[in-house]
Amino acid sequence: MNTSSASETREISSRLVIAGIVGIVVILAVAAVLLFINLPDANAFNSQVERLFIENDTLTGNAEIKLLEILAQTGTNFADTLSSYRFVIFVLLMFSTALLVAAVAFLVLLIALNRRMGRIVRAGIEVNSLQINRAEKAVYLNDFAFKLTDAAIETLSVLAEARMDDEVLSGAEIEGVISGRDASDCDEAAGATRIKRLRDTLGNQMISELLVKNIARKGYMLAIDKDVIRMT
Repeated sequence: MNTSSASETREISSRLVIAGIVGIVVILAVAAVLLFINLPDANAFNSQVERLFIENDTLTGNAEIKLLEILAQTGTNFADTLSSYRFVIFVLLMFSTALLVAAVAFLVLLIALNRRMGRIVRAGIEVNSLQINRAEKAVYLNDFAFKLTDAAIETLSVLAEARMDDEVLSGAEIEGVISGRDASDCDEAAGATRIKRLRDTLGNQMISELLVKNIARKGYMLAIDKDVIRMT
């Protein structure tokens, strides 16, 4: 997939994510409105009890009055309970909305980081200084210091010298320079193994993969400006 196709894919994915989030927000809002609309009236029970008092003038006995008082108290308890349910539902909806907002914030952050990482990958590493110190068996890449093995130092030094001469070395040529033999007598896999060990020693996958470039059917080179290379 080329760069433009990847960019278009990320753009479409971002739009789909935003559309999905908007859809969820709309569904949540509609559900909340429908839920509150369809909740029973808290005073419905009290209204029915009041209607019994008004329409039944014959309920004058102590037992009937006591029953009506119990019904009235039950209606009040029902109204209080329903009000508490409304409050609980409101709190749950607010909590759900807060979680959704947090999820959206994290998603936007991840999308931004993904785009930034994509730009870094496309642009490569901007190396302002690459110093190879054979005595200390270390390489200083910008502000990063890496301790290397003797074999890794040799491999990186060969690549650095080739980069200063604008050369691309095959695995066999790398093995030939290090071992002192002719490249035709060396195995391509031996040089590839040295490159792999160098990358493993550098540790950071992004740095190692972008610093040491593998050019198809040509070989290996350092993907940096030759003017920033220093060897001591």
